[in-house]
Amino acid sequence: MHGYGIAQRLQQVSDDVLQVGESSLYPALQRLLLNGWLRAEWRASENNRRARYYTLTAAGRKQLVAEREDFTRMVGAIQKVLDMA
Repeated sequence: MHGYGIAQRLQQVSDDVLQVGESSLYPALQRLLLNGWLRAEWRASENNRRARYYTLTAAGRKQLVAEREDFTRMVGAIQKVLDMA
């Protein structure tokens, strides 16, 4: 997807809870590119404008698995703390 499409999809999938602005999204995408977790290519968008499209690399998919595991552990720990109350 291209950057704007990623932001729109996050908002849609999260039922408008997550709204990522350009000032956060594009630096994050750049960091992912620099880490080798994404690759990017310039193509024409749906409205025929030039847009940069991003795709996860194999290393990015591996990192995503690790991040999901960390997130799941964190959510479990937070739930335990909340359950104490």
